[in-house]
Amino acid sequence: MIPRRAWQCMLFTLPLIAGLPALAAPALAGPVRVETLDNGLTVVLKEEHKAPVVSFQVWYKVGSRDEVGGRTGLSHLLEHMMFKGTAAHGKGEYSRIVAKYGGTENAFTSRDYTAYYMNWAPQHLDLSVELEADRMVNLLVDPEEFNPERQVVAEERRLRIDDNPVYAAVEQLYAVAYLAHPYRQPTIGWMDDLVRLSRADAHAHYKRFYAPDNATVVVVGDFAADALLASIRATMGALPPSGVTRDPVTAEPEQMGERRITLEREAQLPFLILGYHVPNWRSPDADALVVLSQLLFEGKRSRIYERLIYTDQSAVDASGDYDPLATDDPFFYFHAMVAPGHDPAAVEAAIYEEVARLQTEPPSERELQRAKNQVEADFLFAQDSAYYQAMRLGEAVSVGAGVDYVDTFPERIRRVTADDVTRVARAYLLAAHRTVAWMNPTPSPTAQPAAQPADGEAGS
Repeated sequence: MIPRRAWQCMLFTLPLIAGLPALAAPALAGPVRVETLDNGLTVVLKEEHKAPVVSFQVWYKVGSRDEVGGRTGLSHLLEHMMFKGTAAHGKGEYSRIVAKYGGTENAFTSRDYTAYYMNWAPQHLDLSVELEADRMVNLLVDPEEFNPERQVVAEERRLRIDDNPVYAAVEQLYAVAYLAHPYRQPTIGWMDDLVRLSRADAHAHYKRFYAPDNATVVVVGDFAADALLASIRATMGALPPSGVTRDPVTAEPEQMGERRITLEREAQLPFLILGYHVPNWRSPDADALVVLSQLLFEGKRSRIYERLIYTDQSAVDASGDYDPLATDDPFFYFHAMVAPGHDPAAVEAAIYEEVARLQTEPPSERELQRAKNQVEADFLFAQDSAYYQAMRLGEAVSVGAGVDYVDTFPERIRRVTADDVTRVARAYLLAAHRTVAWMNPTPSPTAQPAAQPADGEAGS
C-alpha cells in the first residue's frame, strides 16, 4: 500500500520569487487519449517521449469501501494473492519477469480502488499487456498459498497498526468519525476478520470485481498510442465482462456534535489527530478546500506548522491531509505530535485558533498566492514522472472525476479567491462536525523508574 496523493512524494519545492506571481499555466504535456472497449475496459493513454520509460498501470474499482462487516481486509488480501500466480505464470513469476528486464512493480489498495503498476522500458509493453490480461481473469487463488498469505497480512497489521500508536489513533478516528459509511473500516481489515477470511471469500471477491468492465488501464510514457491500443484491444479487449456493479453504500448522516476519543498506548509523546467531514471533487468547494488545506497544514510555511513548530515550539511534527479524489465525501484532518514538556490541551487550542483566524480574516493576497503556487508546484513537478502522471489519471478516473479533472486542475486552483477560502472554512470546519482523537502515552511496563538525583545534585 502507498499513501494517498502518491504523486506528491519526493517532489522538490518550487522556488518562489519576490512578489509571488502566479505560475505559468501548466497543463498535461500532450493529449490524453481515453477509449472504452467493447467489453467495458477503459484505456487511458498519454504519450510522453522525454525519457525511454513507461508506466503501465491497472486500476480496479474495488477497495475497503466495497467490503461488509466480517470480511474487512478482503481487497487488500486479494492484492497480495494477485502475485501468487496463474496457470500460465506461476507463483512469483510476474515479479521475476519484471525484475529480469530491469523494471519495478508493486500494488496498493485504498478505500476506493486497488491498483497494480509496472515501470520499465517501452519495448516490454506487449509483455505488460499479456501479464495483466492473464491475471485479470486467470488467477488461481491457490489454496496452498492463501493461508500463509493471510498470516502475512495479519502480521502486517500487527506491525503497522496494532504496534504503532500513531496509526492506531488514525484507525480509531475513522471508526468514530464515520458511523454508517464503510470509510470507517480500515483498508487492511480488522484482525478478527482477517483470521477468519477464507480462500472462497477471496476467490468470490476476485470473480466479482476483477473484470475488464470494472478496470482502467493507464499507460504514460514513451510509446505509440495507436500500436499499444491495438495490442490492448486484441488481448485485454477480448476478455469477457462480468456485468459487475458496486453495491450502494449507506450515506453518512450529518454529524450533529463533536465526537472525542482517547487511546492509552505505550508511547513517548502525546499525539493528536482531528478532522471534519467535507465534500469530495464533485463539490464546487473542493478546489477552495485544497487551497485551505495548503494554508493550514501543508508544508513548513503553513499556519499550523509555523504556529506549533516555530512560534510555540509545542509540537515536534504537525501536518494534515485533504484529498478530494474520493468516491464519497472524505475527511479533512490535522495531526500533531506534542513536544516534551508541553501541554497537549494548548496544542489543540492553538489549532482551533488558527482555524478561527481563517474563518474571520481572509488570507493576504501574498499568502494566498504562495499557497496556490505550491499546489501548482506539486502538480508541475509530477509531470516529470510518467509514474506519477499515470497515478493521478488512474485515481481520477477510478473515483469518477475523469481525465478532465486533472487537465483543468491548475486553472481551477488559480481561480480560488481569499473570500472562497474563508467561506469554506466557515462552512465546513465546524465544532459540531469535528472528531478528535488523542493518543496519550503510558509508560512501558518494563521501564525502570528514573533515578532520583542525590542531595545537592541537579536533575536533567
